[in-house]
Amino acid sequence: MISPTDSKPFGQQLARMLVEPPGPRSRALAARLKQFESPSANTITHGVLPVFWERAQGSNIIDADGNQYVDVTGGFFVANAGHGHPHIVEAIQKQAGMLLHSMGSVNPNIPRVELAEKLVEITPPGLDVSHIANTGGEAVDIAIKSARLFTGKHMVIAFQGGFHGKSLASLALTAGNYFREAWQPLLSGSVHAPYAYCYRCPLKASFPECGIRCADYLDHLLSYPSSGVADVAAVILEPIQGQGGVIVPPAGFLPRIAEICKKHGVLLILDEIITGFGRTGRMFACEHSNVVPDILVLAKGIASGFPVSAAVMSREIAECWHSEQHTSTFMGHPVGCAAGLAGIEVIQNEQLVERSNSMGGRLQKAILDLAARHPLIGDARGVGLMASLELVSDRASKLPDPTSAQKIVQESLRRGLMATLRGGAFGNCIRIAPPLSITQEQLEFSAQILDESFTAVENGNAS
Repeated sequence: MISPTDSKPFGQQLARMLVEPPGPRSRALAARLKQFESPSANTITHGVLPVFWERAQGSNIIDADGNQYVDVTGGFFVANAGHGHPHIVEAIQKQAGMLLHSMGSVNPNIPRVELAEKLVEITPPGLDVSHIANTGGEAVDIAIKSARLFTGKHMVIAFQGGFHGKSLASLALTAGNYFREAWQPLLSGSVHAPYAYCYRCPLKASFPECGIRCADYLDHLLSYPSSGVADVAAVILEPIQGQGGVIVPPAGFLPRIAEICKKHGVLLILDEIITGFGRTGRMFACEHSNVVPDILVLAKGIASGFPVSAAVMSREIAECWHSEQHTSTFMGHPVGCAAGLAGIEVIQNEQLVERSNSMGGRLQKAILDLAARHPLIGDARGVGLMASLELVSDRASKLPDPTSAQKIVQESLRRGLMATLRGGAFGNCIRIAPPLSITQEQLEFSAQILDESFTAVENGNAS
């Protein structure tokens, strides 16, 4: 299926490999980057040489050495509409030529009005006001500030395995110790509860016999007089944990969390930075459970590549703010807003939410088929076009195997599959998040390459 020629348009093609990745040009660029960029911003310091991207469209990526890949990373859950979608590119070019910048709070722009309206239109009823920002971490900060301001309370409960950003405020809610340990003490008043990670249940229970005990633990934290948790403004969580390894909770988990929040008068913040804009087969993952949060945090898939984010909330919460209490120079940036509007138009006009649902069924079947054939896979899970293969050295003990995961990523890369979304708490999960526009042929190719890569690693034939 790997051919040097392909009659389909770029974006819908298969792989074409010219040199072993990372090729000589990627290696040269890595040497330059290592010299002039902070080691915090790349993987080079850890000895992992990256493949430098030069061009991307649809579900194809071409690297600096001319290798062409099929992409199942979506640029880290970003390119929902596909890489470089012509409608989004055209909107960016047109807006940049007309108005490149306007002054944040003092002189707004027309696309900002239109995007604020559009976000309210497409989000669940009751979310009436948008606060547009630039990055996911900033949108999380806005959500937390809103909750504290509205309730007059202080503490925020997040979840183990969750990821909400790396700014000093959002980092307090992110659970990964690697990201947190150097910056202690972080934002005060942050507590982490167990998430519904059924494959590795922190409460050593089994679903469904457990009755979703992990959700009830939140009720315990909010009810028990000696829990150490008081003055709680909000609970924040991802409907499906992305960075944590695509952890899909049982169907009743999110409604139970929402019920507990309502019982205790605590705001519910849903972080849909990864799961939003069709990724799970619904426009927003909370729609699977008919849960409407008090605040919805959005980013990544809005513009499929251009930085823009938002916190969308009820009017009652929004009206607790006073003028210019949270602004920034590039807030509601005209080009970002134009890109966001175009991205949403593509998702709606090309019916990518529906496509994610139908193609997602094929993806979920493919990962279950892989799990049936390869003992390295301890768990295969996902929803829509969002999945994860969790690798273990032994299925009985569930001992994480990050080494094999890295080898499989590299084997896949050699064969023309960009599957570099390795992660999870132990680094043993291969996460899959292709553009929602991926073709059936490209998806079948991806499954074939993963199958070959697993076989090579399991047989000791990996390069």
